[in-house]
Amino acid sequence: MSTRIEFEIEYVRGDATRPHGPGPKVIAHVCNDAGGWGAGFVVALSRRWRQPEAAFRAWHRDRATSGFALGALQLVQVEDELWVANMIGQHGIRSRSRTRTPGEVPVRYEAIAEALASLADEAAALGASVHMPRIGCGLAGGRWERVEPLVTRHLTGRGVAVTVYDHDPA
Repeated sequence: MSTRIEFEIEYVRGDATRPHGPGPKVIAHVCNDAGGWGAGFVVALSRRWRQPEAAFRAWHRDRATSGFALGALQLVQVEDELWVANMIGQHGIRSRSRTRTPGEVPVRYEAIAEALASLADEAAALGASVHMPRIGCGLAGGRWERVEPLVTRHLTGRGVAVTVYDHDPA
């Protein structure tokens, strides 16, 4: 009989594009289903590696046959033992100029949950820990108190170590 180890989310101040700790790592973030890449956390990713953006754009371009949809996951290797997980968990793009109905935000919690469940399988197969900013809570407009239980249920509750990075402006 095997015992699965459950982890607590580790919170740190720092840069999620520079994950700490030993072994294989996956940097997870939320993307939109409109094919937009150019604001929020993806800017930091693109400064470090070109592969995640190129792969995302190709995935979106070929969406009729590529499986690109809300809840989908794309893993992109960027270094030895380091991957970026493009997770489609946002419907459309949040516009500052467009007036929204109160409470209307692009985040789709169900899609994030679906992508996290897929990520748990991939991380387990790689023997990897997962590193992320507070996914879905920036431009997607989500609330961490709704996302955190999804991370707990689908990742740490399944034995995947998770580190959440709060950006350190220093």
